[in-house]
Amino acid sequence: MKKIVLMMLICVCALAAVLPGCADSRRTEDPGTESPGPDLNEGAEPADPGSPADEMQGSDTAENESEEGEEEENMDRKVIVEVNGSRFTATLENNEAVDALVEMMREKPVTIQMSDYAGFEKVGPLGTSLPTSSRQTTTQAGDIVLYQGDQIVIFYGSNSWSYTRLGKIDDLTGWKDALGNGDVTLTFSLA
Repeated sequence: MKKIVLMMLICVCALAAVLPGCADSRRTEDPGTESPGPDLNEGAEPADPGSPADEMQGSDTAENESEEGEEEENMDRKVIVEVNGSRFTATLENNEAVDALVEMMREKPVTIQMSDYAGFEKVGPLGTSLPTSSRQTTTQAGDIVLYQGDQIVIFYGSNSWSYTRLGKIDDLTGWKDALGNGDVTLTFSLA
């Protein structure tokens, strides 16, 4: 009987510890105000106030301007990744960690001593912490990520873990060969 009561007490304590975590942590309103619920259009572009006919006529121009803007942004987001004398181009993500890394590269190229880990990645200390936006991620060869805010990881295989994405190598030709089987020296510089 004591065992049953003890087990029930443990279950109640476990539920009490877990259930508060189920609350919506994004809620910031006062408890006395009514919440409109989740924004299902979060991240969506605002609607154009023009008529549907106006939207149809201007869509080609807007689309071309958008593509040109993306190309210009991608040009600003290109870096040279040099690994043991082999050069590769990478396209960077658009996040705070990348912004901080680019600022470091504006001062001077960023060089990292990297060690092989588990036969699918190289990892090395950055020497400083960058802002993180880590998410559960399945990586592929060529991915460049930030781990725990201060470790750069480059992949020549695949892994699933919580990382902040930094960028991706554009052309993987020779990538695995350049990384080799041991430690490597990697340098990031602005393109």
